[in-house]
Amino acid sequence: MAKKNVPKKLTFMSIYFLGINGIIGSGAFLLPQSIYKDMNLLSVIVLLSAALTVGLIALCYADLASRFTGSGAAWLYSYNAFGRFAGYELGVFTWFLGCCTYAAEVVAFLTTLKSFIPAFNQSSIYFAVGIGLIILFSIINFFGRSLVKIIDNTSSIAKLSTIILFIVVGVFFMHFVNFHPVMPAAAAQGVGPFLHHFGAAFSVVFYLFSGFSFIPIAASQMKDPAKNIPRALIAVMISVTILYTLMLLIAIGILGHKMSWYTIPIANAFKAAVGEWGYIVVIVGVLLSIFGVAFTCSFNTPALIASLSLEHHLLPDWVGKKNKFDAPWVGIILTAAVTLLLITQSYLFLVGCIVLASFVQYVPSIFAVIKFKHTDQYPNHGFKLPGGDTIPILALLVACYLVFNFTWETMLLSIVVAAVTAILYFFLGKRRLAKIGGIPTAIREIKNHPELNKHNQKPDNK
Repeated sequence: MAKKNVPKKLTFMSIYFLGINGIIGSGAFLLPQSIYKDMNLLSVIVLLSAALTVGLIALCYADLASRFTGSGAAWLYSYNAFGRFAGYELGVFTWFLGCCTYAAEVVAFLTTLKSFIPAFNQSSIYFAVGIGLIILFSIINFFGRSLVKIIDNTSSIAKLSTIILFIVVGVFFMHFVNFHPVMPAAAAQGVGPFLHHFGAAFSVVFYLFSGFSFIPIAASQMKDPAKNIPRALIAVMISVTILYTLMLLIAIGILGHKMSWYTIPIANAFKAAVGEWGYIVVIVGVLLSIFGVAFTCSFNTPALIASLSLEHHLLPDWVGKKNKFDAPWVGIILTAAVTLLLITQSYLFLVGCIVLASFVQYVPSIFAVIKFKHTDQYPNHGFKLPGGDTIPILALLVACYLVFNFTWETMLLSIVVAAVTAILYFFLGKRRLAKIGGIPTAIREIKNHPELNKHNQKPDNK
């Protein structure tokens, strides 16, 4: 009898590079302009502050990842800590976050093209290409996953090669005179103006690191996730912080106050350093990187909403329907429809939506850490957060600080998404739960996992 082929699980290094590729996206190339406008040279300090504070939240995720081996990340943690409705809301918000990220990458792609092709300043051409890209990605996804790995690997190589080349070569073209002014005159007028500028820059920088929360989503496909995910999360955050800091510092050292002139300052900094060929190299690398991230989002986001339906029974069956190529065609259409609406918005608006959707994931996850620490309901395996409740409380304060930097438009959009999601739950959720006979199989398996529950002293009453 032939042995059944078992797919190889992701090793630590695979998880590490998956995290690097998931965090470093279009923002690394497009957002330095916005950050510099708010804080000038102090934008480097803002970046390091954001890295430190996001690191606290990442440590909370590392603690949770050590308790669960199942896929799902934030929604899974919230389900087990606070019940089915919390898991359902977080699951839908994670899908919405995926749609926002998908839209942001498409807009970033179009913005990059606009920077050197004047025709893209015409709305008709801009939106026609954007719509065409989303339709193209959807059609490719209808035929399964054969191209995903190729495009993802190409994107990763292009992205990291471009960043490393810029750092290694650009460091020789820095001028210390360009490190002035240290901060904008408007920010130096008092504590209030300084905090306003710092907060505006902080929320944008926060976006640069937000992708870490996607690392544990596919935990079941990883080797020894309870040990490897926490290690990978910490290693990825340190590596990305170093790369971002060097990129920003070198770009400022080359361009100085001209940083605020350019939509893609990294490309223009390399052009100023080595000439036109440097600009072309960075632009090609940026386009390949953004294209790859957008395509990966177009594949992973429908898969997430389909899994909420098929594996976790949090949505109706029809949402998870697949075609003969095993592609979640309903999820692909729903994701494409929402993304098409979102690309009508600006890149910075979408960045704000992503930060807000991330905030919605972070807060319940942090509370879950605090709860599990006190109940020992799901013991740690491989990593334990030190310092009692200190790190979760600090992480919670950081997450809540973001609230003061959200615009009313992003707040309104999040309220609408939460309300619609809640209405659908109360109309469909109870009937769905009764139909399948209580807690979904996937969740029962996690709850009853012998390794995760052997020290559990309290019965599960959910």
